[in-house]
Amino acid sequence: MGRAGQRLPVCQGQRGKPIEKQCDGHNGCDRLKMQRVGSVIVESGPWVGFERPGFAGEQFVLEKGEYPRWSAWTNCQSTYNLTSFRPLKVDSADHKLCLFENAAFEGRKMEIVDDDVPSLWAYGFQDRVASAKAISGAWVGYMYPGYRGSQYVFEHGDFKHWNDWGATAPQIQSVRRVRDMQWHKKGCYIHPFWELYHIV
Repeated sequence: MGRAGQRLPVCQGQRGKPIEKQCDGHNGCDRLKMQRVGSVIVESGPWVGFERPGFAGEQFVLEKGEYPRWSAWTNCQSTYNLTSFRPLKVDSADHKLCLFENAAFEGRKMEIVDDDVPSLWAYGFQDRVASAKAISGAWVGYMYPGYRGSQYVFEHGDFKHWNDWGATAPQIQSVRRVRDMQWHKKGCYIHPFWELYHIV
């Protein structure tokens, strides 16, 4: 299915009522009016969901797969709202991201190529990330190690200041690649909670 025909993730609220909607593959849907989302099924993607209308607030990356409960796509407890979605722009099968200690691409630099990093500290970098360059691919950064906490999307482009990716402070402690089924036939990210859900 092409980008223009992508379908919005199927969301199921606390009362079990599913919502499914066809979206413009370039602009997404900015007024879903959905609160207290209980589960999500993504049939094609990847997508980024937002806490507030107009693609604002907390960000949630949703790749192809099933998310049976809120904790399967985030451990953020500050909100349970998903009110707008848009497709993620994955421009390449290759992934390259440069993280900088200070704003405007200054200070120490960490370059990540085709790899996921569960802890920047373990790779010799600190948790202060004040600017970034997404050279290729799409990435998601997390506030805490182990892909936990607030999520920040890095699509192709330059981010001179942490406000450019929606953060209120220059803190990122883990990053991973966003996998698009166009290039990665087998490998969408599987959240550890979802793996446990299948094993039990």
